[in-house]
Amino acid sequence: MVFESWPGACFHFGKINLLTTFQEFGLADPITRALKEENYTTPTPIQAQTIPIAITGKDVIGIAQTGTGKTASFALPILHRLLENRIKPQPKTCRVLVLSPTRELSGQILDSFNAYGRHMHLASALAIGGVPMGRQVRSLMQGVDVLVATPGRLLDLVQSNGLKLNMVEFLVLDEADRMLDMGFINDIRKVVAKLPIKRQTLFFSATMPKDIADLAEAMLKDPARVAVTPVASTVERISQRIMLVDHSAKPTILAQILKTETVDRALVFTRTKHGADKVVKGLERAGIAAAAIHGNKSQNHRERTLAQFRTGEIRTLVATDIAARGIDVDGITHVVNFDLPNIPETYVHRIGRTARAGREGIAISLCAGEEMAYLRDIEKLIRISLPKEDRRTPGRNDVGPSPSQNRGGQRNGRSAPHAPRSNDGAPGKNARNRRRPHGGNGGASQPNRDHGRNENARHENARHENARHEPTSRPANQAGTATKEGMQGVAFLHRESRPNTTPNRTQRPR
Repeated sequence: MVFESWPGACFHFGKINLLTTFQEFGLADPITRALKEENYTTPTPIQAQTIPIAITGKDVIGIAQTGTGKTASFALPILHRLLENRIKPQPKTCRVLVLSPTRELSGQILDSFNAYGRHMHLASALAIGGVPMGRQVRSLMQGVDVLVATPGRLLDLVQSNGLKLNMVEFLVLDEADRMLDMGFINDIRKVVAKLPIKRQTLFFSATMPKDIADLAEAMLKDPARVAVTPVASTVERISQRIMLVDHSAKPTILAQILKTETVDRALVFTRTKHGADKVVKGLERAGIAAAAIHGNKSQNHRERTLAQFRTGEIRTLVATDIAARGIDVDGITHVVNFDLPNIPETYVHRIGRTARAGREGIAISLCAGEEMAYLRDIEKLIRISLPKEDRRTPGRNDVGPSPSQNRGGQRNGRSAPHAPRSNDGAPGKNARNRRRPHGGNGGASQPNRDHGRNENARHENARHENARHEPTSRPANQAGTATKEGMQGVAFLHRESRPNTTPNRTQRPR
C-alpha cells in the first residue's frame, strides 16, 4: 500500500498551501472558541493535512508517530460534522465510536473530545475494563454522541445488550498497530461487522504492518492517505544512546542515570509487570521515589499514579508497554529502557513519550548481552546505528536468561503475525508459551482483560481486569542436554543393569 502526503488545504495553480492556523479550517464557532481557550493556534502537520479532508466526510488513513497531535486531527472534524447535523442519540447507541488499545489512552481521548466540545453540550461516555460495567451501562441508557472504548469492554457491552452499534456514523481506530500487537484484530473485525456500512472511518497508526494494511483496506472506502513521517521513524529531537551493561548491574546503573542526569520526569520501561515492581523497590532502596503502573494495578491506582506523575509529585514512573502509547504527559525529559523490547516497533512507541510538543528529549537503553539481537533489530528498523557506551565489566560473562525463545514474535526465523503479545510481553491468544525473561513473574500473572481476549472463557468474573492467568512456561534444555542450572535439585535413580539375554545383531563386542 502506497501512502501519499495530502496537502490538506488549498491548491493554487498547482502549488500546495498548508493551512497554518485553526481559524482557517472553517470549524464551527463553538469549536474555535474552545480551541482559543486551550491556546491552540498552529496546527501540527498531521492536523493541517487531515482536518480539511476529514471535514468533508472522506475516509482517512493517517500515518504518524506518537506525540504528533493525532487526537485533534480526528476529534475536531468529527465535532464539526456533529454540529452540522445535531440530532439526539437514540437509547443505548452512540454516533461516534472511538477504539483505542489502552484505558489510559481512551481516557485521554475522551478528555480531548470534552475539551474541544465544551460549548456543544456533548454527551460522551467511556467504556474500559478494570471498572464495574454497570456504571457504563447506565451512562449509555439515554444514548451518547461520543463513546471511547477499548475493544474487549465494547464487545462485553454489546453482548450484554447494553449497547447497539447500528447507529454509528463515525468510526475511529487509534493506534491500530498497537491493537494488532495486543491481539485485538479479531475483536475489531467483530465490531466492524456490527456497524452500518454507511459511515465515515478514520484510521490512525504509527506503523503499517501488512495485517494492519489489510484491515484498513477492508474497512475503509476509497480513503485519503496522509503520512507526515516515514513509517517506523523516531523523533529527530530525541537524543538516543545505548549503554552496554552487565545484566546484574542494571539496577545500579539506572539509579546512577536518574541521579546524575538533569531529570524533570523520567519514564522507565520494563518487559514484565513483576519486573516493574522490582525496579521500583530497587530505586526506593537507592533513595529515588518511584511508582509503577501496569496491568496488575487497579484502575484507581493507575489514575492516581498518573495524576501524581503529571503534577510532578512522582518524577520517576516505571511502566510496562501498557503505557507506551497510553501516557500523554508533558515534560517527560527522559525515557529509559530498563529492558529492551523484543518487538522493534515498540522501541519507537516507547521513546515517543518524550520530545513532545516541540520539546527535546533523551532516550537511554540498557542493553545486556542477551538483548544484543533485539538491539540489532531496532537499529535495522529505524535505520540508525545508535551510539553505544560500554559499561560492562571486562572479562565477566554476566548474561541473564534469554528474554524469549524467539525474537519479536518470530518462529524459526519467519514472522508470525498471528502470535500477538500482550502489553506486558506475555503471549496473547494463539501465541506459543515462551521462556520467561529475567526478573519475570515467578508465578502466574494476570494480564488486563482488555489486552487479549480468551474466546473460551466468557464467565462473568473474566469481564474485569486480571481475570485470566498466563501460563508459566519452563525453559527447555537445548539439544536434550541438561545445563548446570538444570542439574540442581534433580534426583537420579540408580538401577543395576540386567544382563541382556537377547543377542543384539547391531551391538558391537566390547
